[in-house]
Amino acid sequence: MEAKVENKLLMGFLLFTVLFLSGVRAWTGEIHGRVVCDVCGDSSIGPEDHILEGAEVAVLCITKSGEVLNYQAFTNAKGIYTVAETMPESDRWDACLARPISSFHEHCSHLGGGSSGVKFSYTRPSGYSHTVRTFVYQPASVPTYCI
Repeated sequence: MEAKVENKLLMGFLLFTVLFLSGVRAWTGEIHGRVVCDVCGDSSIGPEDHILEGAEVAVLCITKSGEVLNYQAFTNAKGIYTVAETMPESDRWDACLARPISSFHEHCSHLGGGSSGVKFSYTRPSGYSHTVRTFVYQPASVPTYCI
């Protein structure tokens, strides 16, 4: 039993050494943004508007090696979604597209104009993040206090 544990430790150490000496550099990228409800539908964020928790956002990235990666994210209690990945630097993100998929808020489920998606080049160094502009949903009908 003790020999098996020693063999596993030795194999783990050898694997770590090979990866460390191979010179493969890790790269970490992060994309985040917000989703809000534009209650009055006036295309400006004000005190009457609120964040949307649980809104779904899709992020599609193409790596420098040509691989297509598809991510799905949901907003947290602050209306923020985050996608992060660590990979070899040679395979890092080259270009990405973020787009809203759905809002599960019953009173704010219509996608506002100009919120169809954002395409961008990812040029950030490892450890830095890219912020995507806010995606906006609007209610089916504008409340009377907005008129």
